[in-house]
Amino acid sequence: MKKKNILSLIRYHAEKNEAGFRNEAYEIAKDFDQAGDSQLAEYIMSLLSNVNTFVPQMEDMQSAFFEKIEAKEGMLLLPDVITQDIIGIVNAIDHRVGINKFLFQGAPGTGKTEAVKQLARILGREIYMVDFSALIDSKLGQTQKNLVELFKEINQFMQPEKVIVLFDEIDALALDRTNQNDLREMGRVTSTLLKCFDRMNENIVLVATTNLYDHFDKAIIRRFDSIIDFNRYEREDLLIIAEKMLDEYLQKFKLASRDIRLFRKIINLYDPIPYPGDLKNVIRTSIAFSNPKDGTDYFRRLYYAVCNEKPENLKKLQAQNFTVREIEILTQKSKSSVARELKDGE
Repeated sequence: MKKKNILSLIRYHAEKNEAGFRNEAYEIAKDFDQAGDSQLAEYIMSLLSNVNTFVPQMEDMQSAFFEKIEAKEGMLLLPDVITQDIIGIVNAIDHRVGINKFLFQGAPGTGKTEAVKQLARILGREIYMVDFSALIDSKLGQTQKNLVELFKEINQFMQPEKVIVLFDEIDALALDRTNQNDLREMGRVTSTLLKCFDRMNENIVLVATTNLYDHFDKAIIRRFDSIIDFNRYEREDLLIIAEKMLDEYLQKFKLASRDIRLFRKIINLYDPIPYPGDLKNVIRTSIAFSNPKDGTDYFRRLYYAVCNEKPENLKKLQAQNFTVREIEILTQKSKSSVARELKDGE
């Protein structure tokens, strides 16, 4: 943390600029996390999330259209370019000028839904996710009626400034009405959704996610105040995120063997490196399935998950730029044995 961060915090507090104060605190938490002090970073985020806590009135309504989900714990694993967009959303909401509808678009596993959870934590809001299984009905015209009723309930929140409404995978409702392959009924549903968006209480934040953006109805797109592209991951971003995931699961499973250079080499064998959703599954499973008595077993499992073969071919491992020591870990052969076999192979 730098002196300017402290000065900015004091100034924002004196000016009663809560948005500026919260953004500065978020940046400080991010700096601590990048410096390796994730516990302090999470503590700062937990303090921010406790601002303006409340008991939502939605619970009294017993609505069948919503499912309450918990905000994201811990730091958000996103590239800085997307993180800055999330902070921009926080600023826009705090300005209270009617900018309240956001579309997160990107491939599966890019962190769209997780970003909504983190956004809720920063804002101190509760998330209510729309249950499409309750909303979409096979009876002609019933889905439109359900949609109107849904937005009626949304607009009747007793504390609208304390809620985020999440339409996760909104493409179930908002595909292109001009598409001949789309059902006419769903085209009418999309038209109803347009009207409902236009009449929505601007104090309520609505976030929708989709991985079918190219097939989206253009009129629906225009209803969103901002569209955030979650496909903007560089290879280095994914390597850094993979390292943070590794640290998290090594700590959770109480494994001490941490070799970032070897870990990076294995992950770099991916072409391309998968998005965080898939990365998380691979890393978590490799560590969870590893032998608790062998602290390096997860490296071998990780290699198998990435390459779909066991690390047994010494010449291939050498060609993949693994050192003799790293080949020793991957093959469970002694250094001298590895060196001898490689020399004999030459």
